[in-house]
Amino acid sequence: MMSVRTHIKANQPWWCIDWREIGEYRDLLFLLVQRDLTAIYKQTVLGPLWFVLQPLLTTAVFTIIFGMVAGISTEGVPQFVFYMSGTVLWNFFQGVLNQGSFSLSANTGVLNKVYFPRLIIPLAGVFINMAHLALNTLMFLGFFFYFLFYSDSGMHPNGWLFMVPLFIVQCALMGLGFGLWVSALTIKYRDLRFALPFLTQLWMYATPIVYPASLVVKPFCKLILWLNPMTAVVEFNRYAFTGHGSPDLVGLGLSWLVTLVVLVSGVFLFNKVQRTFVDTI
Repeated sequence: MMSVRTHIKANQPWWCIDWREIGEYRDLLFLLVQRDLTAIYKQTVLGPLWFVLQPLLTTAVFTIIFGMVAGISTEGVPQFVFYMSGTVLWNFFQGVLNQGSFSLSANTGVLNKVYFPRLIIPLAGVFINMAHLALNTLMFLGFFFYFLFYSDSGMHPNGWLFMVPLFIVQCALMGLGFGLWVSALTIKYRDLRFALPFLTQLWMYATPIVYPASLVVKPFCKLILWLNPMTAVVEFNRYAFTGHGSPDLVGLGLSWLVTLVVLVSGVFLFNKVQRTFVDTI
């Protein structure tokens, strides 16, 4: 009979992450995704439709308030398509951010008793929100094709459509990176739990979702706008579908730089905190 050996060794330093171990727990990752999706829809009448209604109602409110009442330009793009193209990606980013932010504090009971790579929990949040994004994207495409073929919308989709999956990946990495930062800091500074919804709301309005980036003309304000990594994602996604917008390759490169820096630093900070968070919680 073949014997199985278990290698017991001292803890690795916090800057060493065992990616192979995370891969070995992929079954747990899928179980967590399945569990959370089931828990979200359990005892609801509309089930997954809630994740379609949310961006739909948000887009309707934006259309009425910012489009009809405030009269903010959408650069010739149908207002519903303009607002929804940004709202769908923002909801995905915010969902990943929120689930990553509370991945340690919300699962203390499990983490105290069972060992598994802690990064599994925020990674599960990415796949859960991917399912929500799929529903929202199907709804957006329905409106997009309606306005494209049945109205004089003036939209001209272009080759950047092939880059949309990359923008989705960037949203996931960005939300994961910022979520890991907040999760690590929340262990010590609980105030972030109350500040996060307010900060994300401000962040949304600092992103060109309800207004085009071309409206920001002052050099300093323009610099601040493009330092926001979500600006390039929203603008290029909108430009890919409509042919309208202010795509800036320098801004896109800066967005990826910020995303990667936040992601890498967030992973290492999370790995450092999760090793001793039980003593802090």
